[in-house]
Amino acid sequence: MFPLDFPLSVLEGSARPTERVLDPFCGRGTTNFAARLLGLDSLGVDSSPVAVAITAAKLVAPTVEEILEEARLILARPAPKEVPQGEFWHWAYHPETLEDLCRFREAFLEDCASPARLALRGILLGALHGPVYKTASYLSNQSPRTYAPKPAYALRFWRSRGLRPPRVNILEVIERRARRYYAHPLPPRGAVVLGDSREGETFRSVQGKFHWVITSPPYYGMRTYIPDQWLRGWFLGGPDIVQYDQSSQLGHGSPEHFVADLSRVWQNVAAQCVDGARMVVRFGSLGSRSAEPVELIYESLRGTPWKMEALKPVPPAPKGRRQASTFLPRGNRSVQEYDFFCSLG
Repeated sequence: MFPLDFPLSVLEGSARPTERVLDPFCGRGTTNFAARLLGLDSLGVDSSPVAVAITAAKLVAPTVEEILEEARLILARPAPKEVPQGEFWHWAYHPETLEDLCRFREAFLEDCASPARLALRGILLGALHGPVYKTASYLSNQSPRTYAPKPAYALRFWRSRGLRPPRVNILEVIERRARRYYAHPLPPRGAVVLGDSREGETFRSVQGKFHWVITSPPYYGMRTYIPDQWLRGWFLGGPDIVQYDQSSQLGHGSPEHFVADLSRVWQNVAAQCVDGARMVVRFGSLGSRSAEPVELIYESLRGTPWKMEALKPVPPAPKGRRQASTFLPRGNRSVQEYDFFCSLG
């Protein structure tokens, strides 16, 4: 993950109005949203359903009233067929809030094609867990905002402090967020695909070529995205327990495995781009892994059609603005990030 000003600074003043942008690790859709702000067409690809859902919400343009009307219709549905049981769920959400969440979950699993539902789903993913404030902004008991608490730790934390989940008016939370994000919508532009960028099949149905690639692969050793997002994964239809499957992620078993996987992505991306396309990659290291990030990127580009043109270190970012500090525990911090500038052909 990177701040919005990164893709904006690359594209603004350089990309022509007819040029298209690709991000093969789109994450939260920051590159795609930057392209939309500049009136550029874009495609995001990610193997995480959570990332795809968040990105999709940034590419639609329903009105606030359309979002609220859809929310009211879903809240008027009968009681949900399935509500998770167990101590974690009892402490994580007020029973009525959890029932409302399950209404939305079932509705989205039945149909989430309209712009209003895509936006509403994204709003609820963002509000699913986080700090408890006087004016509710999140739906859970006291929790981190960016990653889901693991059940055993969360239960100890809540019990030891006597923290009970608040009853949250979910419609009020939706309205505040809808007015923040959709009061002045941009024209809808861009698309997102659920797929593995290592596989050429992912791009088979893509129409047209791309002129810009702006992306940030998961840093070597960053294995925790799926378990860290397990609650959002559940909301999108996944299991109600933490999952640790890494099969859809870049290989982190060794630097060689990681480089080979990343090289496959660069090859696939090159096949989707025009000759002379530009690629900018933000990549860094984790304090817990000794692999040199510059060497990893150099090796991953070797044998691909991409040519390295420049390398620039990224100035230190404010707390919480970096990929590592957003998704990993406190002990793991990004040591140094770099921007790699490449061209095709």
